[in-house]
Order: sequence, then structure tokens, then C-alpha cells
Amino acid sequence: MGRKEKMAKAAQEIMHQPNFIRNIGIAAHIDHGKTTLSDNLLFGAGLMAEELAGKQLALDFDEQEQARGITIDAANISMVHEFDDNKYLINLIDTPGHVDFGGDVTRAMRAIDGAIIVVCAVEGKMPQTETVVRQALKERVKPVLFINKVDRLIKELKLSPEDMQNRFLKTISEINKLIKQMAPPEFKEAWQVSVTDGSVAFGSAYANWAINVPFMKQYGITFKDIIEMTYNGQERELARKAPIHKIILDMVIHHLPNPEVAQKYRIPQLWKHDMESKKAVDMITCNERGNVAMVVTKINVDKHAGEIATGRLFSGTLRTGQEVWISGTKQKKRVQQLGIYMGPDRESMEEVPAGNIVAVTGLKDAVAGETISTGPEPMEPFEAIKHYSEPVVTVAVEPENPKDLPKLIEVLRQVAKEDPTLQAKIDEETGEYLLSGMGELHLEVVEYRIRKDKGVNIKTSEPIVVYRESITATSPELEGKSPNKHNKFYIVVEPMLDSVYAAIKDGTISEGRVKGKELQETLKELGMTKEMAKCVEDVYQGNMYLNMTRGVVHIGEVRELVIEAFHSVMDKGIVAGEPTNKVMMKLMDTKLHEDAIHRGPAQVIPAVRQGLFAAILSAEPIILEPMQKLFTTAPQDFMGSITKLVQSRRGQILDMSQEGDLTTVIAKTPVSEMFGFTSEIRGATEGRALWTTEQIGFEQLPRELQTNVVRTIRARKGMKPEPPKASDYQNPQG
Repeated sequence: MGRKEKMAKAAQEIMHQPNFIRNIGIAAHIDHGKTTLSDNLLFGAGLMAEELAGKQLALDFDEQEQARGITIDAANISMVHEFDDNKYLINLIDTPGHVDFGGDVTRAMRAIDGAIIVVCAVEGKMPQTETVVRQALKERVKPVLFINKVDRLIKELKLSPEDMQNRFLKTISEINKLIKQMAPPEFKEAWQVSVTDGSVAFGSAYANWAINVPFMKQYGITFKDIIEMTYNGQERELARKAPIHKIILDMVIHHLPNPEVAQKYRIPQLWKHDMESKKAVDMITCNERGNVAMVVTKINVDKHAGEIATGRLFSGTLRTGQEVWISGTKQKKRVQQLGIYMGPDRESMEEVPAGNIVAVTGLKDAVAGETISTGPEPMEPFEAIKHYSEPVVTVAVEPENPKDLPKLIEVLRQVAKEDPTLQAKIDEETGEYLLSGMGELHLEVVEYRIRKDKGVNIKTSEPIVVYRESITATSPELEGKSPNKHNKFYIVVEPMLDSVYAAIKDGTISEGRVKGKELQETLKELGMTKEMAKCVEDVYQGNMYLNMTRGVVHIGEVRELVIEAFHSVMDKGIVAGEPTNKVMMKLMDTKLHEDAIHRGPAQVIPAVRQGLFAAILSAEPIILEPMQKLFTTAPQDFMGSITKLVQSRRGQILDMSQEGDLTTVIAKTPVSEMFGFTSEIRGATEGRALWTTEQIGFEQLPRELQTNVVRTIRARKGMKPEPPKASDYQNPQG
């Protein structure tokens, strides 16, 4: 029996004992050493040769990941680790650090209970560090800290022990500050990471060693020993004395919760339904004998096995051949195969109990975030997985050979399913197939995979920036009249409060139909009037529909049609056909025909759209452009070149700081101005700059640029260059 088979057999024995399971992730800023650390953990589990650990990057098994030297997909691995004479099953997810692939981090956090936050000792806390800590805490995932690349402080920066200690303390206090700001109230103190209790470790994943205070006390190793051994090139010996896999996995087992502990506080956050019900109790107690309750966190398409749904099983036991509900489609599907991950390979299992991360084939039509269950009917779904960024760059895609068009349509559907942060759609006006993603790199990787993995040769357009439309004023009450003149809708639009919009974006307010009084208190606390708060009926893509009518007969019968019209305008605004944000549509009054036949979809939808268009056009419409924060570090001599380059791209310098010879510039730049930035900054700094970006949402496009941008977008979409006026939609039928 090979090592993998032995490991799978051991895993099978442990997976029925929740206190001996840890579901964890590794998360960090790009290039801080997550995948190098994962290598060491694989070596410790006997799944990799010692000389390859830290060099092979085994969990970057996609060839694009190897070619670019970055993690693109979250990768799963299960391994067995001995601690205090007991065997533990560690289900690990290595997540990407590049901002373009942050969606994978968000989805991975739903599956795990604890996270190793990796921070580079040289660079310290970086923008993506903050993002991954926020993503973890939002899902009630407990963090521990590993400060990596300590050997660079010793060899390259030649810091004294005191200077190193000060640097460590700064990083630890920055991470603890984030935890204090973002953790749920009951964990703000309890989850603070600390050197003394061993929830902080230091080391070098590349050189295969690590230490923390409990280990140093137990084995009598001091920081002085570590500095001397690193200076003297004795890192092989140091790695044998203080093997990184032992220190990190011991820390994980000692400080991160098992599924039974974690599910007690995670389930009330992730499943907001009847907490007294048997379903809730089964999940809270991680009951493997209860009904199945699983959330899908990732979909992969395997050439041989078809769609593989990976997810976290919160209760019940999944078995091959079992029928399960898919909540979204309310259909039953049969489980064909079950497995756990050993890197790129899956080891088959006949059954997998609650508390584990599992790979399932046979769940066709499931998507990331989907709820899988057993029982007489589908269970109520888990909270939607909320992504922090929205697609900001689009390319038009077409097959090189027109015969491949049906195959391309299927492939686009597949890639959007595998990666929910991608959007694939057909532009009905131009007939183009549009693919929208988080940035240039995100789309480049997807294009490569469509060609290489899916076998469709494609041509793509130059990248196009995705804008948003919004309003800055309240409109007068305007009328929308149905084609048959028998139905009239009186509509007002007004900008949404920033506090309400922020609550929608961070998931405090869920999107969808509003039932009863569930939102009233929240909206009032956020500054909305009592009268308006009780009239909200629908939240959609960061917009709201309010029914302010009083005593209108038949209003209930046209409600869904009014909301459908509202959605269509929010999806495709009137100024430039771009999605609309931060708009509240208030239906003030309506006159409806007595006879239902005269107030069907063909009458109501055009009337509401017409009134809504007129209202938006008279509410000082604006265009919002996607913005990003740009962090650039380079030698002091290049500061002038960098600031000049940033300002030439409409960038705004927010902050500058200096450490030694290196200066960091933080700026805010429009995404539309950043194409081609890579080659320019390399030229301006002789290739000596390091930079990273972070999406920061949408901001108003300067007024002086709006007319030209609107004309360009409209021309590209085949629309008349000038947008319509409000008067075009008032009594157009005479």
C-alpha cells in the first residue's frame, strides 16, 4: 500500500471523530509564501520528498499557476498529523493571494473553521492581508499568524534581534487591530493572536523551519541560535531541529477549533432560519446521523468525471448512490462518487460524515453557494456567499471558427459556473458574447483555459471597463403610461443613503424580496425614515424598490411585473446601458384598469420602464467608474518617476512612506487608466518596483469626462451617440 492509500485509510478512520478534525485554510497577500508553506505541510504528511518541500509548489498544479508563479485556484488537501499521541485529520485549503482571484478566498472561507494568516516579515501587513483577514472573520473563521521569510531579515537586511523583535511586534499588533475591528463582538478579545500562547509562529517556509514560544521553551532553542545557524548556512540542520510542518500543525491543532466547537457559533451566522428546528440542532452539534446539510464552495469540471462539487458538510453523512436535494433548483440528484482531496488527486470514499470537506460528483446544476440536503423537502438555503469585488473589466469573445459557436456558449456557461466572480452574457443589441472579470490577469487566465483546457480557439477584443450608472438628485413624480393608455404609474427616484448601500454590499441587508417587517428596524437604524423603511419590497444589485401607494386595488396582482421592470432598468441603465447602482425607485401611486386582461405584462412593464427612465433622466444622472488602490514600493531614486506616472493616469497620491532605501507610494487610480501600466512602470523604475492593486469600488467619473465616455460606450453598443432626455418618455404616445 502506497503512502497516499495509507493516508486515505487513516483519514477514513478519523473522519468520524469531529474532535480530531481541523478544517483550515492558508491565506495571505500575494507572494508572502502560502503555497511554499503548503509544500512543507505535504512533506510533513509524507506526501512529498524533503528536498522538494518549499520548492515544488505542489498545490499550484495548474500550468498557468506554474508559469506565472502565483496561485490562481484554491487547492484542497487532506492529511494526517500526530499530536500528543493522537492522530488528527487536517483538511487544508491553499488560497490565492492575487486580488483578481479573491473570489476563491471568499468561497474557501465558507468551508473552513480556522485560517493560518501568512505575513512576510520583510513587507509586513499588505492590502490583501487585510482583505483575507476580513473575509475570514466575516465567515467566523478563527485566525492564527505565521510570520514568514524571517531568514531574509537575518541575511539580507541584517537586522539585530531587537530590530527583528520590533518588526514582529508591529506586524502582530496590526493583525490584532484588524481582528478587534472586524471580529464578531464575542471574539474580539478571545481571537487575538499572541506570541506567549503560541498562536503566532515565525520561520522560513523556503528554508523549511519555524518556531514559536512553546516550542522554544520545550526544546531550549533561542532566537540567537536561529540567527547564528542562518548566518552560518546551517539551515538544513535548523529545519531538522525545528521542522516547520510540526510547529505549524501543532499550532493549528492547539489553537484552531474542531467542527463541533466551530459549528456552534458559525451555523447561526451562516443559516438564518429556525434555530430551534432539528436541522439547526443537527448542524450545531455536527450530528453525522442527522439529515445531510452541505454548502457547495467550489465547482470544477473534470474531463472524465464531469462536474465536481466541493463543499463543507455540516450535518448528516453523504453516501454514494444517495439522493440529495439541490435547494436552488428544488430537484433531486444522485451522488455518483465521493472523495477527499490529496492535492490534484481525489481519493474515493464510500461515505463521508459531517464536519468534513468533501468532493461530490453527480450534482449537476449545483453552483457555488448552493445548499445540498436530504429529507422530505429541500432545506432552506445557507446565506449567500458574498464576494467583495465586482467585475470591472470586460472582453468580447468569439470563436476563431464560427462552427465552434455552440461549444463556446457551453464553455462560457461552464467557466462562469466554476468561477462565480466571472460574468458571461450575450449583449442582445450587438450579439457579442461578453466575459467580465476582476481585472486583466483574471481574464487572461480564463481566456488561456478556454483555449487549452476546453479546446475552443477564441479571439478576444481589447479589454473594456465596466462602468455603473447612478443619480445625484431626487426626481419629480413622473408618469409612465401603458401602450393601451389604461394604466398609469407615478414614479419618483432618489439616491440611496451611503449607509444603506454599504449595508447591502457587506451583506447586512440581503438582496431579494423583502418579507414583512424583517428589514424595518435595520433601515431605520441606518437613517431611513420609518415610512420609507416599511415600504421596501425588493433589494436588487445595490438598488431598492419601494411601494409607497395607499389603497390601490389590484396592486398585488401587478407587483411582480413592476419589480420585473425595475430589475430590467437596473440591469441596463438608460444613460449608457450599464448596470445601475444606489437608486431607490418609489412607486407613489398607480391607476389600473379594472379588467385584468388590460393590465398584463405587455402593458405594465413598458409603462413602469417609461416612468422609471424619465425619473432617472431628471434626477441628475451620473456615471460611476471602477477605482483601485495602487501600492508601489521602489528605491527612493524612482519616486519622481512613479508619482509622475500615477498622475499621468488620473491617479491621486494618498500616502507616501519610507523605510530604509525603499519608499512606498499609495495612490487611487481609475481602472480605465491602468491598461499597459505593467510595462510602463517597469520602464520607469528599471524593473525595480513592486506593486499591487486592490479594488475599492466605484466613484463618480469627473463631469468633464462624462459626455465623451457616455458617447463612446453608446457607440460601442450600437446606440445613438446622445442619450435620451426625460421629455422623450413623457406622453410619447400623445
